Amino acid sequence: MKKNVLLTGGTGFIGRYLTAMLLEKGYSVSILSRTSKKNTDTISYYIWDVSQNSIEEAAVLNADYIIHLAGENIADKKWTDERKAEIIASREQSIQLIASVLKKHDKKVEAFVSASGIGIYGALNGKQICAENTPAANDFLGVTCQKWELATRAITELGIRTVQIRTGLVLGKNDGFLKKLLPIFKLRLGSALGSGEQFMPWIHIHDLCSIYLQAISNPKMQGPYNAAINDGTTNAVFSRTLARVLGYSIWLPNVPAFVLKIVMGEMAIIVLTGLRVSSDKIEKTGFEFKYKSLQLALKDCLTKFIVKHK
Repeated sequence: MKKNVLLTGGTGFIGRYLTAMLLEKGYSVSILSRTSKKNTDTISYYIWDVSQNSIEEAAVLNADYIIHLAGENIADKKWTDERKAEIIASREQSIQLIASVLKKHDKKVEAFVSASGIGIYGALNGKQICAENTPAANDFLGVTCQKWELATRAITELGIRTVQIRTGLVLGKNDGFLKKLLPIFKLRLGSALGSGEQFMPWIHIHDLCSIYLQAISNPKMQGPYNAAINDGTTNAVFSRTLARVLGYSIWLPNVPAFVLKIVMGEMAIIVLTGLRVSSDKIEKTGFEFKYKSLQLALKDCLTKFIVKHK
C-alpha cells in the first residue's frame, strides 16, 4: 500500500512541484486547502480554515507523513504591524491546529517536516557563514522563523520525528523569486539592488523538493537543515548572471537603496541585506545538489523563454 503524504500549502509554487515529485516516487498525496477542490485519481483534497480553527481531521488521520508549507507570503505586502501579526500567526496557528488533531487521536505519523527560512539568522550583511547552530536573530525575520520552528515542538513532544527546512531564495520555472524579477529583466532593464554586495543564498526548486523527499524517507534526519547553495553569490553577481542567460549585459546603474525603501518600506531589508549559509549539514546526510551552478540553474528555469525568444 502506498504511503500517504499530507501537504499544507500544496497548491502553492513549492507545493505543486513537490506534489509531482511525490507522485513520481510512488507516494499518495493529500492536500489541505482553504477551498473545496475535486479529488483526482492521485490527489485527495481536504478543507481547513486556520483562522476558524477548523480542519477535516481525516486528512491528518490518513497521513503517514506531513509536510507543512503553509504560511502567509512574507514578501507579498508591506509590513504593517497587522501584516506582521498575520505572517507569524499563519505559521504558528496552522501547526498548532495539526498538533491538536494528532494529540486528540494519539496519531503517530512517521515524520513531520516543516518549512522554515534562512531569515532565522536575521536581516544582515557580512561574510559570516551561518550554520544551523548559529544563534537566531532578534529582528522581524529572525523572530518569525524562531516562532515558526518553536511551534513544531508541539509535534516533537508527541514523539514524532520533526524536521525544519530553512530555505533560501527558490528558483523555479515561471514562479517564485524569478517571477518577480523576469518582467523587468526581459525588457533588458535589470540591475543590481542597493550596494549589490548583499549575498543571495539560492536553491533550485528541484533540489529543495528533493530535500523534502529525503527528510521524510531518512529516519536519521531531525531538527533544522539549511537548504541553499553556499557559493557566495551576491545580488550583483545574480543580476549579471540572469542578464547573461537572457542574452545581454547589464547597462543600468544599481537601484538606489533609498528608492527601494520608499517603495517597499521596512520590507526592503529582504532585498538590501543578505547572508551566507552553510550546506554542510544536509550534504553530510548524503544529499547531493543537482544544481550548484547559478548559471545552469537559471538556464534550466528559463529554458522555454530562451528558446522562444532566440
